[in-house]
Amino acid sequence: MHNHLPPPPTTTRTTTKISTPFILIATTLFSLLLILSFTFTSSPTPPPHPSHPHPSLFPNHQPHRLLFHHNPTNPNDQNALLPTPPSIAYLISGSTKDSSRIIRLLFSIYHPRNQYLLHLDKKASQSERDNLALYIQSVPLFKAAQNVNFIGKADFVYPIGSSALSATLHGASILLRVSSHWDWFINLSAADYPLVTQDDLLHILSYLPKDLNFVNHTSYIGWRESRKLKPIVVDPGLYLEEEDEVFFASQKRELPDAYQLFSGSSSAILSRKFIEFCILGTDNLPRTLLMYLSNSPSSASVYFPTILCNSRKFNKTTINHNMQYASFNSRQETRKLNSSDFNDLVMSGAAFATPFEANDPILDQIDRELLHHKYDEPVPGGWCLGDNETDKCTLWGDAEVLRPGRGAKRLEKHFVELFTNGTFRSSRCVYE
Repeated sequence: MHNHLPPPPTTTRTTTKISTPFILIATTLFSLLLILSFTFTSSPTPPPHPSHPHPSLFPNHQPHRLLFHHNPTNPNDQNALLPTPPSIAYLISGSTKDSSRIIRLLFSIYHPRNQYLLHLDKKASQSERDNLALYIQSVPLFKAAQNVNFIGKADFVYPIGSSALSATLHGASILLRVSSHWDWFINLSAADYPLVTQDDLLHILSYLPKDLNFVNHTSYIGWRESRKLKPIVVDPGLYLEEEDEVFFASQKRELPDAYQLFSGSSSAILSRKFIEFCILGTDNLPRTLLMYLSNSPSSASVYFPTILCNSRKFNKTTINHNMQYASFNSRQETRKLNSSDFNDLVMSGAAFATPFEANDPILDQIDRELLHHKYDEPVPGGWCLGDNETDKCTLWGDAEVLRPGRGAKRLEKHFVELFTNGTFRSSRCVYE
């Protein structure tokens, strides 16, 4: 079921230096364009589908969701007062030759209750994007649930600069428009993979306050952090149509004192209220920080932690863990995970892990032992009513029915450890 798409010719990117005056003149224009891109954002390209989701997946579909299931005809039903499962909005991003990885990741985290937005950046060819869109349109389940969309007009995403943050905010703004019912936003790359099923994750999240935000963060800025925050760069992804170089200025700037910078990871689990605050809110901090970070090398890992911890409205909703497993080398750089890491992944209690090589054998092991599915089929959940293991999800049932497994136990244990140890409150948004 995978599309194997021929890659376009690769382009080499180098780094050069330019003078500071050019940076100062160009910064305002690029920052304003970055702000306006979220105000006048293009809509996603939705696959053609009927006007309502399939009734077998959403038999109790209501314009306004209830907080709890209620079955007055059977008050002894154990499911009568279960909390309504939440909904997650996923942004899945990739680049050239990542179509197969995106499809595999989509199946591994698919659930009819969630929303999914796929983004192949401009380094991928238009034919790659077209083939990915055609594939999504061909899957009956995606058409029935109407919850998988893709960005037709792609953005450039450079590893250095603010174009990655721009693409994340672009995706989040589209997801706000696509659905008014999701509760958390998670941005994943094609190099990420889940360690639990969506039934496991939705089951545990259904018992947590929906204003919690899970993001790694620290205010400590040593020499390593300063190297990522003080340089001034110009990201060509913000203003050029074709791929080009990332420019570094010859001078550096001081850190701001109007607010405290926090750094962390670019991947996080963020509440809908917080995403609305960043994109639609009247507080100017999200826009002010966006302007400042438009010429920063590491804006994606600074933006969300800094807004959370400098906002009185959200700093008490922040959990200092992004629920993603990663392993670091001696230079504090993430290393590629392999089969030797499997036991550590399971014992970590994390919901996701990163980064993986494409088609690494450990992904097959995760599919087989943790997710219990084939890589090109959705992970079976409570909504799958098929009779045998090979076609469980060809017959659809109520998407509100969850069937949590061992992954839910691992998540529960991890959350209990997070919330009960003495560092839960003392480790969030600490000014060092």
